[in-house]
Amino acid sequence: MCELSAEDVELEYVSAAGVRERGSLGRLWSVPFESVRPERRFPAFRGQGNWCGWYWSATCGGHVGYESWLERDHLMLLDFDPLVAGMASQPFRLSWAGSGGKRVRHTPDFFVRRADGTGLVVDVRPDERIGPDDAAKFTVTAAACRSVGWDFVRVGAPEAVLTANVRWLAGYRHPRVHRPEVAARLVEVFADGGGLLAGAQRVGDQVAVLPVLFHLLWRRVLAVDLEAGLLSANTRVQLAVVREGGGHAVASTAAASG
Repeated sequence: MCELSAEDVELEYVSAAGVRERGSLGRLWSVPFESVRPERRFPAFRGQGNWCGWYWSATCGGHVGYESWLERDHLMLLDFDPLVAGMASQPFRLSWAGSGGKRVRHTPDFFVRRADGTGLVVDVRPDERIGPDDAAKFTVTAAACRSVGWDFVRVGAPEAVLTANVRWLAGYRHPRVHRPEVAARLVEVFADGGGLLAGAQRVGDQVAVLPVLFHLLWRRVLAVDLEAGLLSANTRVQLAVVREGGGHAVASTAAASG
């Protein structure tokens, strides 16, 4: 069952007001799923094999849940992606008639709203953890998404160096880190590019300046090559160049991967 109608798929979700809703995907696809509550809870118990938690998203201005550290890393990368305008975890449960008429159910990990208004559904699962049943669910989910104009992508482990660098910058993502006068001076200093630490020291006390510098890198006002190596004192920093369709994370690669 690879191609199907949106009317063949049932969707169930919990609204922002806490009301559980149900209907066909064809009827409900226009709901702003980036703003709904998680369709299921994030349990915590002794001996738990996965790590659940809540990530504060600078994009959303609030917390978004995750069910594993791998999901957290992808959530962080989505938060860093300039193409992403909003996201929600466990946004809805899809169900459809499988072989023999048995109902098959699947809850994707994330719904992403891009800045251009388009939708993206994300499942996080490493290649080695995908069995035949999982593969079948992802195939049908991808087809269901296509039927309403959404993109779908299944992602595994992200690139290690990129993830480590973005994780460091994420520690400075909150707007409270921003100091306008320091930021303006950093933009001047790095107008022609330069080493990270040397440029920060030209602005002032590095203890006070570096957090603002990392915040500007998070916001992509300044830029470095995040995949060339781990951030260091000698990393070259320059003014960011805005490119059409830019961005490192899932939202900017889904069309090619989905």
